[in-house]
This record gives sequence, structure tokens and C-alpha cells, in this order.
Amino acid sequence: MTDPSDTRDTGPRPYSPLWTFLTGVIVTGFAALFVAEVRLGVGELVALARTSLFWVLVVLVVLGELRPIVVSSSRLAGGTATSTLFTFAVLLYHGLSVAILIHALALVVSGLLHRRSWHRTAFNVSQVTLASTAAAVVLGAFGHHPHPSSPWVPEGAEIIAVTLAALAYFVVRGVLVCAAVALHERRSVLRVLRATIGHQSLVYAALLGLAPLVVVVMSRSPALVPLFVAPLATMYFTASLSVRRDHQAMHDGLTSLPNRKLLILRTEEALAEARTGERVGLLLLDLDRFKEVNDTLGHPVGDRLLQIVAHRLTHSVRPGDVVARLGGDEFAVLLPKVRDAAAAREVAARLRAALTEPVRLEGMVFDLDASVGIALYPDHAPDFELLLQRSDVAMYFAKEGRTGVEVYVAERDRNSPERLNLLGDLRRAIGGSELQLHYQPKVCLSTGAVEGVEALLRWWHPGRGPVSPVDFIPLAEQSYLMRQITQHVIDAALEQAARWWHSGLKVPVSINVSARDLLDSALPDLLEAGLDRLRLPPRAIQLEVTERVLMTDQAYAADSVHALVELGIPLALDDFGTGYSSLVRLQRLPVCEVKIDGSFVQRLGKSVDDERIVRSIVDLVRSLGLRSVAEGVETEEVAGLLREMGCDAAQGWRFAEPMPAAEVTEWLRARPLAAVSAGRCESAEFTAL
Repeated sequence: MTDPSDTRDTGPRPYSPLWTFLTGVIVTGFAALFVAEVRLGVGELVALARTSLFWVLVVLVVLGELRPIVVSSSRLAGGTATSTLFTFAVLLYHGLSVAILIHALALVVSGLLHRRSWHRTAFNVSQVTLASTAAAVVLGAFGHHPHPSSPWVPEGAEIIAVTLAALAYFVVRGVLVCAAVALHERRSVLRVLRATIGHQSLVYAALLGLAPLVVVVMSRSPALVPLFVAPLATMYFTASLSVRRDHQAMHDGLTSLPNRKLLILRTEEALAEARTGERVGLLLLDLDRFKEVNDTLGHPVGDRLLQIVAHRLTHSVRPGDVVARLGGDEFAVLLPKVRDAAAAREVAARLRAALTEPVRLEGMVFDLDASVGIALYPDHAPDFELLLQRSDVAMYFAKEGRTGVEVYVAERDRNSPERLNLLGDLRRAIGGSELQLHYQPKVCLSTGAVEGVEALLRWWHPGRGPVSPVDFIPLAEQSYLMRQITQHVIDAALEQAARWWHSGLKVPVSINVSARDLLDSALPDLLEAGLDRLRLPPRAIQLEVTERVLMTDQAYAADSVHALVELGIPLALDDFGTGYSSLVRLQRLPVCEVKIDGSFVQRLGKSVDDERIVRSIVDLVRSLGLRSVAEGVETEEVAGLLREMGCDAAQGWRFAEPMPAAEVTEWLRARPLAAVSAGRCESAEFTAL
């Protein structure tokens, strides 16, 4: 039977239900052991110890206790010690006192060798003693009282007595161990019984069924008893191969944690057992900045780091909780029973605290952190798939807001069945003809010359028609499709820029990138490879990032930002005025250009406050040696006000709406182009770098 304390070596909390149960079993078991040994007598024991059969049985029971037969990878099922065969045989032949004495000795030896805590060894001795006592009582009811001075060899007619004694032995051990496991893992006894009884009953039937044959051999030729090791070894190795295959199918090969398949089974079991008012929690955990480790030190170091993370997580959860690896640096933690969201947050906080302890590998120290999303049954989802999806949504919010832990909130979830269908369509559309770039010109306000164009993504859905970027861009960012979309946009924009530049239209193309893209160390390599392949200078493109992204300390330290500046690729600060920029931070930003958000520009001439804001931004940007660009210019009146303020450039419907590549090409050929200097960002020295 499985050990009730497999995952912990510390004792149960005093006066807890588990502590009370273990104490009762241990006291009762040792009392029965004491009575049985007193009845045996010292003289009988000394005489028995002089026989070779006694020591052969001791060795076989000890070896059997050290090598249990495991027929299931389930931690609840555990293993069945082959010592059961010889212990039950001794019970039938020499009686209760000798059987429990030998088995208790074997359990003590096994406990010492495996360094088990005293309460585990004491419980195992007690439950074996009580099971053997129950079997002896059944035999006594049929008039059989084996003793070393009068051994008993069952005949065919006593098969019923032997069978009932074996059944009593199995039932008592099963109930005691399953109750302890249920209390330790905070599961129902019925669930533990269902998980273990099927596997254990088959092995116990084989072992206990062989016991009468061992008795017969013991009575006729004791020297042949060790031959029973051969069939036991066959059972052991066959079961081991089966369990190994089962384990490989249900566990992650790198960390040995349960995989997604086993997590689904455990979650479905927990949901089926949940009673009214009880909650099941699913935590999704994603490591922050783990990709930097793989990129810098290689995958072997990254794998070792994942193993350390797995070890820390499994030692930071409660008994009965399940830690699984879903792939990459993503882990899940199942809480079969959790009081409420606050309790789940406590578990999440404990997990993050365990990960923040520095890790030393390859002579380096790593500071780990993780973002955790929490979803609860039945509050947030009725089944595993929705629990996983909604914990993923919560994890995304934790990562996006850098809060560490977030509980799913339906009001913040931008997903719906319709949007999930849209997400699937978007995934299939990437790389195809449905996603196309339109280009909106940017015009110098003082000369009217075209300074560049901004690439804007458009999606023409075959069934829905045009889909607004407001609908699918946030969805892509939330579902991790943004990287693929960014790569698609960069490839298409670079190819179009190459066609223009090589035909004489030297127009810089601005590309919008998300926060995740900008801080991705692969972005500079992708751009550099594209520029080299298409024979384009770095000034042929410009990256636009929102104010919120570049105003973070993380952006200052990002290697990708340094690499982009070293390549000579200009950066522009988009949607300026909607964030919380400070003058000091703006001065340190590695940008050449600041784009004033259209929400302010469009109210020029209508709102004195907005006019003051725009004028202040233009003056501030000029004082820092940067260029200012106004977005959303729709009338000549607004363009004139911006020109009077000293704004450098503008874009909007006053000059041109976004157009497909063919149309904008014709539009560009009919207008003057501003000269693009190789050092058009030299005024910004990128003091942060």
C-alpha cells in the first residue's frame, strides 16, 4: 500500500485530523504488537531464531519491503511490498507473533535505509500489525491457531478460511492506508479507494494466493523457499516496465512533473469530487525573462533552470496539490480544494516567493520571477479547458500589468466565443493574402514634402469583410500571436520599402511594434537580416512604439533597444500625451521623433486646453532636439495651427488616407519627397545608452 507521507518528511500538525488518526493507529498497533510478542515468549523466539528457515524468511521479508511492486504511476496508488507474500505465509505457518515480529523488523530496516521519519515507520508497523491481527482473528474463528511449536499447513478443505483471512488482511491495510492518504492529501476516502483498490487488489490477490504454496514448501523443504523470488522478480520487472511507459506518457521528460494529459485527469477528478460550496483552483505560471537565459547561455542551462524551478514549485505547494509543466517555461498548479480567491492568492504568493531566491548556475546568479494567473471552479469556469483558458487570461494581465498575481475577472476578459473564433481565423490568416498593409503618408508642414509613410495593418476577412484593428490587435497581443503578426508586417513592409528605394522613391517606412516585440531580443536580428537581404539602409525604416512602453525602466535596460540603436534604426514615440511621461524620462529615451496623439490634435481650434497641451508638447520636443509629428490632422485649419506652433510634420486625412501599396506608389510619384539624411537622428544622443 502507498505511504501516507510520501511527499513530506515532517510530522503532521499536532491535533490535526491526520495527527489524531495516526496517533490512534500507532497506539493501537503497538499495543497489539506488545500483546502478541508477550504471548510468544522468549523461549519460543530463541528456539525459532536457531533455525535457518527463520533467517531466510527475515531476509526475504526485508528484501521484499525494500522493493515494492508498483503497477501504477499514480502517486495515490503507490506500491505493494512483496514482503506481504512471506509475511502472510509466516502468519499461516508460525502464527501472528512471528509474522508481525519479522515484518516489523523489515519495516524498521526499510525506514532507516530510506530515511523515513519515525511517525511514518511507526504507522507502517502499526497498520501491518493490525491487518495481521485481523487475519489471525479470522483463522481463530475457524479453529486454527498456528504457533512455532505447532505449525499449521492448510489443506484444500481450509481454502475458505485462508481466503477470508487474506481478505481481512487486505481490507484492514487498505482502509487504514487510504484513510491516512485521504487525510494527508485532503481528498475524499472514496476517491483514494477508487484510485488504489483496483491496482492493489490484483497484486495482493497474486501475493496472498501464493502464500499457502510457500507454507507447503516451508513444511516439506525449507531450502526451496528462496525459489519463490524468481516469480516475484518477474512480477516486479514486468510491472516496472509498464509503470515506466505509463509514467512517460503522463509526465514531462525534463522535470518529471505531470504533463497536460495527467493534469486534465487530475482536474476532472477534482471537479467531480467538488461538493456544493467547494472550489477548485487552477494556477497558470509563466517565468519572466526566461528566454534571455536560453538565448545567452544555451538550452542546457535553461533546462537545468527549469528543473530547479520544478523542484521549488513542488516543495512550495500543499499536500494534494498538483504541479504540472505544460511546456516551455509554463507551469500549472492544481488546487483540488481551495477556500476562496484569497487562499489561492496565498498559494501563488508562496510559489513566487520560492522562485525569487537567487539561483547559481554556470558561475552566474539568476534572479527568477513569474507571473501567475488564477481561475476558480465554479466561480470562473465549469471545466478544465475554460479554467485553463481563463487562468491564462489572468496570467496575461499579471504579466501586462507587472502585478505578479491576478485572479480572473470576467469584466476584463476580452474573449468571447465569437472572439475566440476570430482568433482562430486570425491565426490562419497570418502569412496569407487576407492581411495586407496600407500606407499613410507623413508630410512636412513647412515644405509639403513627404517625409515617410506609416505601415498600417488591415484584415479583410472572407466572411466578415473588413475587421477593425481595434478588434483583432488586442486579441493578438493577448493570445501571443503578436510576434507572428509583427514578423509578417516587418517582412511585408521591408519588401515594399525595397521596391520603393530601388526604384528611386526613397521613402522611410514606419512600423508599429508592441511592447513584447520591442523587448524581444530576436527583433534586432530579424530586422538586420531583412535589411541585408533586401540591400536597404537602416534609415529606410522606423519603429514606432507607444509612450507607455518606452517610459518603463525595463526598456532602458533591454538589450534589444540597445541593439536597435546600434543598428541605426530610428525609434519614434507614438501616441504621446496619453501616458504619464516625465521630462527626465523623455530626455533619456532613445527616440528621434515624438508623435502627438490624435485625440489632442483633432480638438485644436475647439478647445483652448488641448491647444495649450499640443503647443507645450511641441515646445518640449523641440527643446530636447527631437522632431514632432501630429497625428489625426483632418482639416487645413488644424494644419495651419500646427504649422504656426512649429510642429515639424503631420499625417491624417487632410493630406492622405491610408492606401494600398499600388495607390500610395502613384501618390508618392506625384509629390516631392524630403531628403533622408544618414544622420537624421544625430540630434538625439540616446543618453540612456
